[in-house]
Amino acid sequence: MNLSPLTVPYRILQRGASVAVAAAVAVASGASALVGAIGGVAVAVVLVGVAVLALVGYELARYRRYEYELTADTFDIRSGVFARRNREIPLRRIQNVDIRRGVVQRLLGIAAVDFETAGGSETEAAIRYVSFEEAKRLQGEIRRLKRGAATAGEEAAEESELLFSLSNGDLLLVGAFAFDLRVPGILLFLFSGVGSVLAPYLPDSGGLVVLLGGVAAIAVGVALVSWIVGALAAIVNYYGFRLTRVGDELQYERGLFQRYDGSIPLDKVQTLTVTDDPLKRHFGYATLAVETAGYTPGQGQGQGQQSASVIPLASRDRVFALANDVEAFGTPEFERPPKRVRRRYAVRYGLALAVLAGALYGVEAFLAAGIPWYVPLSAAPLVPVAAHAKWKHRGYWLGDSHVVTRNGVLKRRTKVVPYYRIQTVIDSRTAFQRRWRVATVTADTAGSLSVAGHDAAAVDVDAETATRLRETLSDRLRTALAARKRATENGDPSPATADGGGDG
Repeated sequence: MNLSPLTVPYRILQRGASVAVAAAVAVASGASALVGAIGGVAVAVVLVGVAVLALVGYELARYRRYEYELTADTFDIRSGVFARRNREIPLRRIQNVDIRRGVVQRLLGIAAVDFETAGGSETEAAIRYVSFEEAKRLQGEIRRLKRGAATAGEEAAEESELLFSLSNGDLLLVGAFAFDLRVPGILLFLFSGVGSVLAPYLPDSGGLVVLLGGVAAIAVGVALVSWIVGALAAIVNYYGFRLTRVGDELQYERGLFQRYDGSIPLDKVQTLTVTDDPLKRHFGYATLAVETAGYTPGQGQGQGQQSASVIPLASRDRVFALANDVEAFGTPEFERPPKRVRRRYAVRYGLALAVLAGALYGVEAFLAAGIPWYVPLSAAPLVPVAAHAKWKHRGYWLGDSHVVTRNGVLKRRTKVVPYYRIQTVIDSRTAFQRRWRVATVTADTAGSLSVAGHDAAAVDVDAETATRLRETLSDRLRTALAARKRATENGDPSPATADGGGDG
């Protein structure tokens, strides 16, 4: 099979302007010094013509020499203009086939296809470009061949169930809860010198009041800009969001300017993550993300963790209902850390305030700049509240077939991990934890988020409880793997048949 013929003019227009302009400017600037302005223009025109002809020739050669073939076991790509390259990708390694279309690509009816493999942090292979119909055919055929369906008609017979979609009102709601936390850092960098410029113009009397008022106004402005930027990004990212279930896959569509069409194999799911924050919790909302082995859906699309969302925003009950549809784990009843841990958190927060106030006092004593070093101490009454909130939102639960953990206040993550997906059970105890007789038990998986330290973890549990929890998780992992192996040998590789353990 060949690429779409429209690939040639699209790539020429996409790359031609920058190549021609760069070549013309680089050489014409030197030529004008030798042959004058008119001669420089003539040289530039000639160079642009040569560059365009070379680009057209290259793209035509690339189109003619680019071939791909889908066999029963592999996806083969043969490409290269000057150096020939043959690639053979086993279908069993292909985890996701993602389709991307920009505005111009949608007008032309072409699409980019990315092939993601388990364990890879980058796209394994990419096709630029085929018709959208061909992209959907490849997506469906690879799914059919991996499942072992005899015919395409058998695959088509599977019902497509719409699980979730965003109306225009829902989309505005997603934007209303979105904040871009990168904005404060960018604004702080851009306007870091404004304070020194304005300092001479501050009045002598009441200068502290003016300063505090200015800081408050800046904080409100930064928060407003962060919200606007985050809202616009969320609306553009999740415009037209649809999530459907076809057989053993979740398929999603989203995006305003860049349209994404991808899939999430249910048998590759490592972890489900329900995320909320204080604002979302107050109004009863949450998000749901699905992580597969070594690959977060959409991670190669420049959207980071947000692009992994299966539900961008919905009521908490609806989020947990869909999560249970993907992995039937039940209703968690979390066991919190021992109550004495709240004192540990209070001591930690109190020391942080004291260190900050001490540092500001040292700066004030050295520079005599009138810095209100005592301001951080005004937050002291909030220390017990913050300590209690941190303790309250932590916990773990052992279900029949899953371990569920919860951590975080400003960004609370509830993580659901099937026992058979656990790779390692880690019992870690820092020097400070040993002093308080607590430990952290982590259920490490093969997911990409584990690299960033976002594994499911029971944090600050009692030391004796941690030992029992580690042993229980290890036992249930072995039981679940044995059950899954028996199910596979009996011809039923469904994860639902590979449950292990009993009630926690």
